[in-house]
Amino acid sequence: MTIKAFWDDPYRLRHEARVSAVSGDEIRLDETIFFAFSGGQESDAGFIGGHPVLEARKDGLDIAYRLPEGHDLVAGDAVAVEIDGLRRYGLMRHHFAAEMILQLVYALEPGIDKVGAHIGPAKARIDFARNGSISALFDALQARSAALVAADLPIITAFSDEANHRRYWQVEGFAQMGCGGTHPRRTGEIGTLSLKRKNQGKGVERIEITLDPRPFPA
Repeated sequence: MTIKAFWDDPYRLRHEARVSAVSGDEIRLDETIFFAFSGGQESDAGFIGGHPVLEARKDGLDIAYRLPEGHDLVAGDAVAVEIDGLRRYGLMRHHFAAEMILQLVYALEPGIDKVGAHIGPAKARIDFARNGSISALFDALQARSAALVAADLPIITAFSDEANHRRYWQVEGFAQMGCGGTHPRRTGEIGTLSLKRKNQGKGVERIEITLDPRPFPA
């Protein structure tokens, strides 16, 4: 089973690992910093053993990585795992920004249903089952999210069930939520947040979230 080192330190961009299994163009590692698409959060981008990762996918509690054909890696090989820091930081920030907005929407409209979400490095979206424009909530969402960012509170992440790799994040005094994605250390890293409403039809309202661009922290 792959040890997911990205939970221990989501700011780590290079990691030494060992190939634990190979099946054609797919390999597995004993431990990794390379996140695979899960919970709506896109995969990282980068290299394993100098080969570009074409796809990262969850397989139960494990992660499989597809490399170019003829990659020549075999089980037992030591490899460097390297990820794109700017992409990772964008994913981290947009992921927590989306979950922050989600929790604020729940507080403003108890009982509202989330029906979809997607987290990319430059934009996140959340879809809700709702009749009527969700932009009616935007003034309150902007004010409350800005207050959380200004407070620069620590974002605590930990296991709720280590055996089954279930995780959560918590911001004291705000919310706690089950999530296995990558997150920044503090709410202040989210920065300036912009919201846009899109009507998806059939009673589905979308909130798109974009953040001011920031470099990977030194």
